[in-house]
Amino acid sequence: MNNEERVEVLIKRYDFDFSEKYHVEIRQLLEKEIINYQNGSSEYLRFLCGYLFCIGEVKDIEIINKAKYGINMDVGCMVDAEWIESLKNGGVESEYVRNRHLLIDDFVSYYSNFEASEDFDE
Repeated sequence: MNNEERVEVLIKRYDFDFSEKYHVEIRQLLEKEIINYQNGSSEYLRFLCGYLFCIGEVKDIEIINKAKYGINMDVGCMVDAEWIESLKNGGVESEYVRNRHLLIDDFVSYYSNFEASEDFDE
């Protein structure tokens, strides 16, 4: 299973339920992926970080930062710094950060029609 297919599996499993229900599981998946990084898994890491952002726990800033800045530039580009800043400022819109609800809407919109590339094999 390639990393885009792994994202599809998670989308179906979690179904954009941003309650605490899946928080621990998603955090564990992210921790595991950071430790055992697979080349090309930036989309998978982006999904996990974005999902933690949507759940909205301030305590997740550290692990999202670790994924964004601690792996490589590809992952760093995929994980949105705006998510981190929004968690830090309580989701308030500012000069460089959109409203938390707009960020969540963008995340859901992006992944609602997400499909793994058929010719993409990692």
